[in-house]
Amino acid sequence: MSDQVQEKPTTRRTVSVLLMPATVVLLVALLTWPVWRWLWGEWMANDYYSHGVLIGPVALYLAGRRWRNDMTGAWRSNQTDKSGLVVLAVSLGLYLFFLHNKAYYLAAFSLIGLLVGLVWIGGGAYAVRQLMFPLGYLVLMVPLPFVERATLPLALFTGVCSTALVKFLGLNVTVVGNAVSLPNAELVIGAQCSGINSLIALTALNALVAYIVAGPLWGRIALVLLAAPMAMAGNILRVASLLFVARDYGAQAAFTFYHDYSSMVFFGLALAMLVPLMRLLRCRTIRLNVL
Repeated sequence: MSDQVQEKPTTRRTVSVLLMPATVVLLVALLTWPVWRWLWGEWMANDYYSHGVLIGPVALYLAGRRWRNDMTGAWRSNQTDKSGLVVLAVSLGLYLFFLHNKAYYLAAFSLIGLLVGLVWIGGGAYAVRQLMFPLGYLVLMVPLPFVERATLPLALFTGVCSTALVKFLGLNVTVVGNAVSLPNAELVIGAQCSGINSLIALTALNALVAYIVAGPLWGRIALVLLAAPMAMAGNILRVASLLFVARDYGAQAAFTFYHDYSSMVFFGLALAMLVPLMRLLRCRTIRLNVL
């Protein structure tokens, strides 16, 4: 009889502990649904951010592993920190303002601020420090509006470098702006040849690698910064090889088959460069405490 009497308060306490987080998650989901819907549409339609759909699950996995592998248990004591209310309030105000003005990408950044505020309130500053990378990694899932405008300058830069390379290798080409003339074909190096999709995807990948490897801080920062030259070098080589294919097999073969499939090959080559780069930057071992 006494056991039955003691069971009810314990059950009610368990339900109350679970009910509060579930209610918060539901309210945040309902409030942020318009932005998540916009993000999903961008990930499905925007070739430059098709990798964005993977960022959230990766960040969630890293946060979960960080939680499980934390041996101190400092953030498991449910120590709340009201300082996070300031971050939450500011982020909520910015979120509602940007959402009202349909500035969805800015609202998405504010959504990340909301998550930081909730983590701060629930686990204190210690939890925010421990989850700094998973939370910050979410920034890479947000499509930026000015990326589209950067494609033409990058395409022109790629055209200049790739045509200079093929000229050095003996190919007879004439370049006027972004138009390339071969003896048997006329080509235009447009936005599709900018390589910006590889640049964005490689930046996200290099950032993840820099987080999970052990090494000096300068080496891990350099690994992230080198994503841009790695992507550009791979793209320049791809466009240069495309010009040789156009000379030997015609523009139709170069653009209908080789153009699409070669991007995966040269992106793979850029990834292969990570191994010697990691050794050069002294980032040679994996941090098992974050995996």
